[in-house]
Amino acid sequence: MLHLRPIRTAVAGPLLSVSLSLSLALVSGTALADSTVSLRILETTDIHTHLVNYDYYRDSTSDTVGLAKVATLLKTARGEAENIVFIDNGDLIQGNPLGDYMAKRRGLKDGDVHPVYKAMNLLGYDAANLGNHEFNYGLDFLGKAISGANFPYVSANIFADDGDGNAENDKPYFQPYVLLDREFTDTDGKKHKAKVGVIGFVPPQIMQWDKANLEGKVITKDIVEMARKYVPEMREKGADIVIAVPHSGLSTLTREGMEENATYYLSQVDGIDAILFGHSHTVFPSDTYADIDGVDLGKGTINGVAAVMPGFWGSHLGVIDLTLSINDAGEWSVTDSLSDVRPIYQRQGREVTPLVDADPDVINAVKEEHEATIAYMREGVGTTAAPINSFFALVADDPSIQIVTNAQKWYLDRILAGSEYDGIPILSAGAPFKAGGRGGPDYFTDIPKGQIALKNVADLYIYPNTVRAVLLNGDQVREWLEMSAGQFNQIDPKSDDEQQLINENFPTYNFDVIDGVDYQIDVTQPARYSKEGEVANADAHRIVNLSFEGKPIRADQKFVVATNNYRAGGGGHFPALDGSTIIVEAPDENRTVLANYILDVKEIDPKADGNWRLAPIGEASNVMFVTSPKASSALNAPDTIRFVGEDETGFAKYVLQSK
Repeated sequence: MLHLRPIRTAVAGPLLSVSLSLSLALVSGTALADSTVSLRILETTDIHTHLVNYDYYRDSTSDTVGLAKVATLLKTARGEAENIVFIDNGDLIQGNPLGDYMAKRRGLKDGDVHPVYKAMNLLGYDAANLGNHEFNYGLDFLGKAISGANFPYVSANIFADDGDGNAENDKPYFQPYVLLDREFTDTDGKKHKAKVGVIGFVPPQIMQWDKANLEGKVITKDIVEMARKYVPEMREKGADIVIAVPHSGLSTLTREGMEENATYYLSQVDGIDAILFGHSHTVFPSDTYADIDGVDLGKGTINGVAAVMPGFWGSHLGVIDLTLSINDAGEWSVTDSLSDVRPIYQRQGREVTPLVDADPDVINAVKEEHEATIAYMREGVGTTAAPINSFFALVADDPSIQIVTNAQKWYLDRILAGSEYDGIPILSAGAPFKAGGRGGPDYFTDIPKGQIALKNVADLYIYPNTVRAVLLNGDQVREWLEMSAGQFNQIDPKSDDEQQLINENFPTYNFDVIDGVDYQIDVTQPARYSKEGEVANADAHRIVNLSFEGKPIRADQKFVVATNNYRAGGGGHFPALDGSTIIVEAPDENRTVLANYILDVKEIDPKADGNWRLAPIGEASNVMFVTSPKASSALNAPDTIRFVGEDETGFAKYVLQSK
């Protein structure tokens, strides 16, 4: 479908344009032919400080990550087109140990250039948007970091908190949009001046996820409403082309306002010519989005608007090729488009084939900080008496989670001692952050017996969350676990057909295990909640035999639960977790607590206490799940599983056996 959008007149008023066009047509006997410009728009997103093709947790090079690899794709893509606009969509300064090293150990003084921008300035970005993780280290650090960028930043739905309750006088905290003055060459070699408008958006939920850093300083507004406010203004100020850059995923859930994943509805805002999106750590166009009405995977459009999302950690470069028409009145319109994503590697089974080499200029630009991060991550904090892995974290109680929940409880025991909450049982929630999925068959925690270094601590807890405690009753604890149980597909207990146990659309970081209580998960029941936190099956209860100290939990029984700021503030859409139940807002990061716990006990014995298990699955004999190919040699394999081979993507396939 052709995407036709008339755009403002650039050289003449409407009456003069019509008169001039008619006169020329009468003289020549035909209307003047429109000029055609091919514009290539390139995007990176969700780099998460993966500048170098290096895995700091494994302490080795990696073929699957790195802006340095994308830089090589970039050079090729630039060489194929004359007119280029290059934009980043955020989540840049946080995400791997290099980001933490810069924010927590080294810091930024005024005038310092963050290594992210040392690399990006080399690559010639035209503009950038802010992602939600930009706020993890606070506004002061963010300000110092982005001051080193040689390109403008935009974010249209973040406003200064003036505290007056009057939305009419709210002032943007960041520049909402930018108009880039460019000169493009048409297919006949003629030059045309154009204004390219770039507008950015962040998930409004940053106010929950980073409440401690943002409350009282900024507020957020709805993505779509701010697009409706600013896009017409951009046009009035001369934008010939408008590129929207939402750090937001693609969902068709009924619109209610303040959506985290608002890209679908953003595509329906008039005046937007291309959308560069992200946040979801997936690829568009791809089969992931095949069933969404209005999506054309062949062209890469959403409701007729060209769109692209290039994965995460530097896995892809996003490419949109727009065909633009300029008529004799100076009006620009999009007449065709094609979107594509270019990968840095190809996976076939367990084999990863690199498709490009890393760009040496990027590597050299960040060499000092990269090597300092490696040294930082090798610092020791203690020892482990046995290996620690997350191979079976989704099917059985798991040592990699147990260590985290133990550390959080250890921390809260000290904080709450002598307080009004002293004596209320403390539970502790943790989730498997590295459990395969989109990260591939190597994306698991795998720590050998012996010394534990900071790189291992960061491997066990990969996010810079801070500790929170919530006060809940027994029913709320049960509902928390019901939400977590959405990790599983419903299993037919009478079927011999192959059934997949794990719901791959449910993020593993939302599969919270709560230690301190005992329970089973009955996967033969439907999930009570959708992954968006909506009640999907009101009569369903997957959590069975929930008990505390050997007795069934009472509905009104009080518990303090240790968790993190993301979860306690509403991240993941869990019932009763919206910020209102928080009783402790600790300043310490969860992984700092974990490191201090290991330093305190010196040697840990990584054994899970078996407080949760899957309930029997009846006569189902072919219930499958996949995990790391290294799982066969793991000492913590449950006795309820059996290895059956490897799948085509390199994961090891296991069958679940009911006992």
